[in-house]
Order: sequence, then C-alpha cells, then structure tokens
Amino acid sequence: MTTVTFHMEGERICGFDARGHSGYAEAGSDVVCAAVTSAVRLVDATVNDVLGLAASVKVDEEEALISFRLPGGLSAAAEDCCQPLLTGLMVYLAQLHDEYPAHIEVLEG
Repeated sequence: MTTVTFHMEGERICGFDARGHSGYAEAGSDVVCAAVTSAVRLVDATVNDVLGLAASVKVDEEEALISFRLPGGLSAAAEDCCQPLLTGLMVYLAQLHDEYPAHIEVLEG
C-alpha cells in the first residue's frame, strides 16, 4: 500500500511523504503508483521549476519514498500559490483512495 502523509503547521501544508508501492499491479503496470508519481512530480515541477521556490525533494527508490517540503519563510504570494496546489494534491489523492482503498492511504500528520 502507498501511504501519503501530509505534514501540517496549523492549517498550512508544509510538505508530504509518499511511501510504499500500492501493490495494485506489477511494476510498470501499476496505475495507482503511476497516478501518485505523476501528481507528485507535477507539484514538484510547479513549485521548483515554475515558481522557483527551492522546495526540498528527496527520492529513495529502494525505500519507495518521495519526500517533499516547502522552504520556510515564503512570501504571502508564494504561499497563495503553493497552498492551493498542495490542497489540490491532497484532494486528488483522497479521491484516488476512494477508488482504490486497499492500495492508497492519505493521512494528515
């Protein structure tokens, strides 16, 4: 199962960890893992490459882990861009959980 834990500071999402393989299908054919990976990469590309905010992203393929953290001290404008993006990711992954409840879990921590 893939577990995605969103890290909160009050109402602010400051990052997330996506851990584990969904087990829906074999590697290369697993639509749940592909959906999670694609969504996480979109957030990474938007925050780091489009907005230029230098979020921390760590990938450990052996541990099946992607860790994402926003940098501290973001401007109000940067927060106004990042928070809806991260909230959208949380909603999307929760909807994916509704479709595949045995393969993905979404938590707030």
